[in-house]
Amino acid sequence: MTLDTAPNPFSNREYKYGFVTNIEADAFPKGLSEDVVRRLSEIKGEPEFVVEFRLKAYRHWLTLKEPTWAHVSYPPIDFQDIRYYSAPKQKKSLNSLDEVDKELLDTFNRLGIPLT
Repeated sequence: MTLDTAPNPFSNREYKYGFVTNIEADAFPKGLSEDVVRRLSEIKGEPEFVVEFRLKAYRHWLTLKEPTWAHVSYPPIDFQDIRYYSAPKQKKSLNSLDEVDKELLDTFNRLGIPLT
């Protein structure tokens, strides 16, 4: 039996814990490219030498083959089906907890994290 054919008791049922918070986010489209690497560095405010280092690493990564020495069977990873950046939309500074998104406050409450 391989990993992709093994029965998974978790994949065919609803997530029962409810820790999902739907808040607005800025996100890149799926996929990895030099443009994505540049945009990530721009968001982080990185200097040009870091951008060039990241681009050099990305170009090298493109030449690599996935290792097979572990003898593990799993479906191929589609690196172009991954979203490489997502962050909550930046909002204005808030003056009190009354201005915080109710959905976010509910999540903190469900997790038992006091905000006071």
